[in-house]
Amino acid sequence: MSASTLSQPLPVLAVTGLAKEARLAAGPGVTAIGAGGDPARLRALLAQRTEPGCRAVVSIGIAGGLDPDLLPGDVLVATAIVTPSGRHVADPAIVEAMRRALDGSGLRVRSAVLAGVDAAVLTVAHKAALRRATGAAGVDMESHVAAAFAERHGLPFAALRIVCDPAARAIPAFAAKALKPNGEPDIRAVLSAVARDPSQIRPLVHLARDSGTAFASLKRCRSHLGDGLGVPRRSA
Repeated sequence: MSASTLSQPLPVLAVTGLAKEARLAAGPGVTAIGAGGDPARLRALLAQRTEPGCRAVVSIGIAGGLDPDLLPGDVLVATAIVTPSGRHVADPAIVEAMRRALDGSGLRVRSAVLAGVDAAVLTVAHKAALRRATGAAGVDMESHVAAAFAERHGLPFAALRIVCDPAARAIPAFAAKALKPNGEPDIRAVLSAVARDPSQIRPLVHLARDSGTAFASLKRCRSHLGDGLGVPRRSA
């Protein structure tokens, strides 16, 4: 191994759920991993990294909206991740750096608490209950797992999540399961579910539209964050 290789900084580990999120997150100074929207699979994947091999951990992708004021495409830079068992605080320096990087992006950006869950939050009533219980603005299924991994290894953590489905919109139940283990959409499962229940077509159209808006925002965020997802390098 050359001296130049040894001197290269470790990458930032981008933790995602969907394959499309991982593709967008990847780039110079970033290693992206995902587990198909399955927190248990993600924990197992991260557990294999006995040496973290990264300088920071960033959860990045889309999220469900809990705050009724949020719209699809709004950007949430997490200040903390809350779960039933505790709270993970995001690194303030990374939060500040991300906010600065997104200035001028033209996007609506907020610093906010996110809720981490192991099962998809599908109904409007469930979203409202989670909002009351946690005060969180959004919810996803990877950030709490990523934060716990970062804490175990003494690494700085941050999360950037884009609102997909707003608080007032439910998600079709089959959509939460229509993913392959690699995070790619399972088109056959979607078509089979719609064939069984054509009334799901309208909610699916709403979800597709919201997802398109969210991913457009995520792509714009990614271009503004730059190398290493905007995570500042720290002096040794």
